Amino acid sequence: MTTLVTGATGFIGANVVRALLAEGAAVRVLKRYGSDMRNLAGLPVEIVHGDVRAPVSLRAALEGCHTLYHVAAYYSLWTRFPDDLYSTNVQGTKHLFQAALEAGIQKVVYTSSVATIGLPADGTPGDESLFLDPEQAIGHYKRSKILAEQAALAFCVQGLPVVIVNPTAPIGPWDIKPTPTGKIIVDFLQRKMPGYMETGLNLVDVRDVARGHLLAAQHGKVGERYILGCQNMSLRDILLLASEISGIPAPRWRVPYRLALALGYACAGLTYLTGKAPLVPLDGVRMARRPMYFSAQKAVQELGLPQSPLDEAMRQAVEWFREYGYA
Repeated sequence: MTTLVTGATGFIGANVVRALLAEGAAVRVLKRYGSDMRNLAGLPVEIVHGDVRAPVSLRAALEGCHTLYHVAAYYSLWTRFPDDLYSTNVQGTKHLFQAALEAGIQKVVYTSSVATIGLPADGTPGDESLFLDPEQAIGHYKRSKILAEQAALAFCVQGLPVVIVNPTAPIGPWDIKPTPTGKIIVDFLQRKMPGYMETGLNLVDVRDVARGHLLAAQHGKVGERYILGCQNMSLRDILLLASEISGIPAPRWRVPYRLALALGYACAGLTYLTGKAPLVPLDGVRMARRPMYFSAQKAVQELGLPQSPLDEAMRQAVEWFREYGYA
């Protein structure tokens, strides 16, 4: 039977496709007209044109499929048109899952985000038991992913067998856009990071994230969430790791939060005048006030999620960005 992957041209999606092909799966990808196909060049996949925002196009894409990996999302901490985030991430998910329900899809893996997971007040890592209220979310991206996840859970009640995975901050090859985490690495390689904020992320090898999708389809429980992560690291330690691998000195100046916030507001004001993406996204600064640390123990114990060394993932990311001309 055929497996459909949405978002296959993106970072996580391209790695999911490669993991499926390595397992011998017949892979069909949903591609929007005009999408950048470099991440899928030379791969033996069936391409179907369509868009999650266009329900009519989804029926043909799902025909004859057994499993659906819905990886597609509009991932940006800034956009001139916030409605686009909701039409893709929320309405698009509803359109696709309604079509999947009607098509009788046997298993759905939905790629959510740790943006939907709350952080404990005592500073300990967040886990799958903590649901972030959309009214408490910082920015339209987080809010849209929370609403989309709620929609996915509602389809479970209707009988669609959805398993939810929540990747943390993946690094590795094929980060074509790049993602906000990848942009940290690119900015560092381009020597555009004179300082750093006192914050942190949970890093994970993107290939482990891809493998986690397949494990979720095999072993995940319908209606459950699984954090696909690995190691909690301060931003300073992330940059030191990038420095060790790239040979570029890590920044030593710690940027105070108030200064970073002021820069965020200044960039936001400049953005409204120029229409260009801000150098310092305000939502990114606000999110960074608290380290975004999470626990992936549930996925490790119930799915067998790999925990590959992050030095190799960082090496792969640095080499890929350099090979493809980002730095």
